Amino acid sequence: MKYLFATFFTLSMFVSIAQQEIPLYTGRIPNSKNCGTNNETEINQLGREVYKVVNTPTLTIYEPINKDPQKPAILICPGGGYAVLAIHHEGHDVAKAFSAIGITAFVLKYRLPNDSCMNNKEWVPLIDAQSAIKYIRSNANKYAINPNKIGVIGFSAGGHLASTLATQFNWNLYNDGSKTSARPDFAILGYPVISMNDEFTHAGSKNKLLGKNVSTANKEQFSSELQVSKQTPPCFIFHAKDDKTVPVENSVRMKAALDAANIPSEFLLMEEGGHGFGLNNTKSTIQWFEEMKKWLEIIN
Repeated sequence: MKYLFATFFTLSMFVSIAQQEIPLYTGRIPNSKNCGTNNETEINQLGREVYKVVNTPTLTIYEPINKDPQKPAILICPGGGYAVLAIHHEGHDVAKAFSAIGITAFVLKYRLPNDSCMNNKEWVPLIDAQSAIKYIRSNANKYAINPNKIGVIGFSAGGHLASTLATQFNWNLYNDGSKTSARPDFAILGYPVISMNDEFTHAGSKNKLLGKNVSTANKEQFSSELQVSKQTPPCFIFHAKDDKTVPVENSVRMKAALDAANIPSEFLLMEEGGHGFGLNNTKSTIQWFEEMKKWLEIIN
């Protein structure tokens, strides 16, 4: 309990954080259909804001009070099973924590797969994530960040998106004329959906992203443990053993694939915590954010 108090106290000292929300695209939104532009929100049973529909993707930017250009920047992908976007506790709360330690954070409100509002829905979240990394890197001078220290963090289905970005960044899904790389320089995966393997995937995420009648080829395409290559960036993974929603086997398989490819990685396996705990796992004395900070210092 003393450890948790110290963590919260440290973060609470940084309350004045600059932020702004901007549209991800200034022109036509790729792969979109005429679906309107209103985003539908609701408050779930825990009083946390979630988006049920996203037609206009955005970035919310949290800039530290005291910037250090040598510190990395981070793109944040909230989870929600590709059905909703848990943008509060897996987005804005996390961004504030990163900003408090001097890291510029960008919360991505990405489009949720929806056949009626987009073409090739399975690729749309990745298009948005690629576009976000390219925007951040292209505007490195504007935000006083190092273009070679831009990472991504994702939670649950957002972890699947982050791992897909880390393993399939070379797909030029949206040709905007830019030659800027969409490769993240590191990836942080929180209780992530990794695989589309029916034995241990999260069925809800798989069905929302790929549909129920999905080919073997598509399952493999979106199984990140099968897409790891020598170009995959360093990864930090955290997961609780008692996660009943996304089996820990997802992270185990990803770690094994990274090791096989000799990609630097760290896997923080916690005994308890369940799923969806966001920034703070109240059932663990080991906090992923503190361990992740140490890892970032090593790789950067």
